Amino acid sequence: MSQTPPAVSIAAMQGQAARPPARPSYEALRVFARNPAALAGVLLLAAILAVTLFGPMIMEADPFEIAGAPMTPPGADALLGTDYLGRDVLTGMVYGGRATLLVGVVAAVLSMAIGLTVGALAGYYGGWIDETLMRITEFFQVLPTLLFAMVLVTLFSPSLATIAIAIGVVSWPGTARLARGEFLRLKRREYVLAERVIGAGDARIIWRVILPNALAPLIVSATLAIGTAILFEAGLSFLGLGDPNIMSWGLMIGSNRPYILTAWWAVTLPGAAIFLTVLAVSLIGDGLNDALNPNSRGRA
Repeated sequence: MSQTPPAVSIAAMQGQAARPPARPSYEALRVFARNPAALAGVLLLAAILAVTLFGPMIMEADPFEIAGAPMTPPGADALLGTDYLGRDVLTGMVYGGRATLLVGVVAAVLSMAIGLTVGALAGYYGGWIDETLMRITEFFQVLPTLLFAMVLVTLFSPSLATIAIAIGVVSWPGTARLARGEFLRLKRREYVLAERVIGAGDARIIWRVILPNALAPLIVSATLAIGTAILFEAGLSFLGLGDPNIMSWGLMIGSNRPYILTAWWAVTLPGAAIFLTVLAVSLIGDGLNDALNPNSRGRA
């Protein structure tokens, strides 16, 4: 004669059966929240954004205004010192962060838009379209990116818009290859075939069906692209190709580089700001990669 299972076991099994499975977004958020490095990156980036966005409202100063004697070291007269012209370094860093971050975000968005479009069309249609788009991608990929960006900025006026467009134009091939691989992997899944059976058009299948399922690695790529674009802007400004009328961290480094031995703070402090920003973005990108990776979620 079979024994009746204990009431406690039945209740436990009913509770487990009634509990719905965790949504992937909630599971990814849980893994991200348990990543100390990713949380440190979020806090660091939030602090940098707060200073660069709200700092100018509090200071209400001109970053190009002469604030004291040239190359005054950090101290009571100038908290972070002055540069070779006597401009306040602290004011320049607070105001310059806006331009640097803006260029990074705009360039990353443009790079993702171009790369995603090229990769999606190549991976979805295949055939001669794939061959043509991948040959174009390879052409851009073999070009020296910094040198190509320098040529584009030199041909046009060196403004923030020109710099952002130049960086976006030269840095999309990696995203295109990633998007192509994801579309090749997903386009033959059952839910995609079901959409074709019910008569869905190519545009709907690409942007409404496949793309949402390919977003995880693309989000990570977009996050890391921001850090790359910030480094590109700093490099162009260091070489004298930045906008001389808008303060940025790269412009501060480039204009003060001849005086690095006598006024190290005017170069080191903006460089440290760029380093911390890129570090924060990289930590967030690594955290998103772990959170959106099903294998990582399984180990958490």
